[in-house]
Amino acid sequence: MSAAPAPVGPQPVAESGRRRGWGWLLLVPGMLWLAVFFLFPTVQLFFTSLYDPSGSYEQGYAMTWHVANYADAVRETWNLFARSFLYAGIATLVCLTLSYPLAYAIAFRAGRWRNVMLVLVIAPFFTSFLLRTLSWRTILSDQGPVTSFLQTIWVLPDDGRLLATPVAVIAGLIYNFMPFMTLPLYASLSKVDYRLIEAAGDLYSSPFTGFRKVTFPLSLPGVVSGTLLTFIPASGDYINAELLGTPKQYMVGNRIQAAFLTEHNYPLAASLSLTLMAIVVVMVVVYVRRAGTEELV
Repeated sequence: MSAAPAPVGPQPVAESGRRRGWGWLLLVPGMLWLAVFFLFPTVQLFFTSLYDPSGSYEQGYAMTWHVANYADAVRETWNLFARSFLYAGIATLVCLTLSYPLAYAIAFRAGRWRNVMLVLVIAPFFTSFLLRTLSWRTILSDQGPVTSFLQTIWVLPDDGRLLATPVAVIAGLIYNFMPFMTLPLYASLSKVDYRLIEAAGDLYSSPFTGFRKVTFPLSLPGVVSGTLLTFIPASGDYINAELLGTPKQYMVGNRIQAAFLTEHNYPLAASLSLTLMAIVVVMVVVYVRRAGTEELV
């Protein structure tokens, strides 16, 4: 007597459906978090941006759907937007230039010192963002070691200074956001099969051509991720301009902070925040499409 054949057909389909259901269920905590702490505040911010700008903190603001708040905000602060993107762009380019060789050395040359070097990269995170920035006030002060050294080698005149200049603000951005560039680059480079780089050399490729044709294209996801993680927070930062610069170096984040906390001008602050968010989103989409890594977004 032979055994009955195992049923086929509906069971694999049901099993696949259950697995797909569990997969969607895993998204629930993250989606709830985003809904409560991102979507709801963003919607509230949008409605706040349309309040009557003639209101006040004491009397309250009335909803008048005043769309002109956006035009007024951009017209009054376009120079702050331009300065923010300029400072953030320069800081991102310098971070990429400094971080790529560092990430390459950690991925391919560090050997048993790899973990030590990674700890050194993230070591600044062991202290607060505010304390790190305040320490730069001492480093770049007029009597500090950097300014004195640059005056000694005649890079700066005797009465020259670094603090309260665009150089100080951009240097602070570079220092504070450099780990955000280094770590994605390292993660991408560490996945590159080094035998491909050696094969390029075996095929008589020069080191520069091998880097341009093999290493850099394979590390492009890390380049894109690192530039986004650096540029986006840097463009909205206000701490570095507040502590290392003067009102002449203020960025759009400083205007938003003052409108929210000092002036209590909520319609202006909300319209500036959403305008900055919209511009950054457009720039990110264009950049990612140009880089050819649409799967990252």
